[in-house]
Amino acid sequence: MRVLITGAAGFIGSNLADRYLEDGHAVIGIDNLSTGQREFLAQAVELHEVDLLNLQAIVPLFDGVDQVIHLAANADVRFGPDHPDRDLQQNVIATWNVLEAMRRTNVKRIAFSSTGSVYGEAPVIPTPEDAGFPIQTSLYGASKVSAEAMISAYAESFAFEAHIFRFVSILGERYTHGHVLDFYKSLRADPSQLRVLGNGKHRKSYLYVRDCVEAILVALDKAKDKVNIFNLGTDEYCQVTDSIGWITGYMNVAPQLNFTGGDRGWIGDNPFIFLDTKKIRSLGWQPSLTIRQAVIKTVQYLEQNPWVLERR
Repeated sequence: MRVLITGAAGFIGSNLADRYLEDGHAVIGIDNLSTGQREFLAQAVELHEVDLLNLQAIVPLFDGVDQVIHLAANADVRFGPDHPDRDLQQNVIATWNVLEAMRRTNVKRIAFSSTGSVYGEAPVIPTPEDAGFPIQTSLYGASKVSAEAMISAYAESFAFEAHIFRFVSILGERYTHGHVLDFYKSLRADPSQLRVLGNGKHRKSYLYVRDCVEAILVALDKAKDKVNIFNLGTDEYCQVTDSIGWITGYMNVAPQLNFTGGDRGWIGDNPFIFLDTKKIRSLGWQPSLTIRQAVIKTVQYLEQNPWVLERR
């Protein structure tokens, strides 16, 4: 099978590329390398350094592809209001270009990385896939809702088979963005104190990257509806202060915590994300690591790969 992965040199994309190569498939990668790292990819990946916003340049790359995994996106939720066009361009327009490239080359199967943020501040916790979408609170979440809608419409209009995955935050090897990296980098520089956005009581769920990859593969193998939507996460959540405790405990430091205050870290930050994952579990998948274990795995990776901190 020929699999095309957008964002192939990124955190999740490179782990997924490795898994497909292990199974003997050909992997074509598209990445503009704005945040992805060539070092993350095996030599067997056919990498094309091109921007998804260039439709004419990407269309030929889809020719002969059996399946598209669309992971490329702007995931910088915190700074969305500073550049509101970025989510539109990189998450919405880029997704339309992927769909249009598929249509023009007769590729019929797509998997898409959405987010638990599409549920906004959900009234139902844990939140199932059929929960209604409330008012969106982040530009990132709104852009993912828009992308999901286009994918569903293309599936209906052009007989695509779509798999939409609503992730919690992902942790593990090749992690390059998020609170674990921010805290670890800050504590390396000054272990005596740590700045924490908000009040530290935000409750979030997390998932180990290899468990995420396995869930995607299970769903692609077993779910065959026109549009298949799955929450991906663990059946637990933690507070930010729990995560801080695991990180500082591993590093053997005891910093003073300096909270900025408020029940959220930034505009659009959801203070409680916890997804119902019964649907993906019904296909036989379950996570191998707890959130605590995934946090420690991430810190160990950063400890062993300091170049990741320097590149950021």
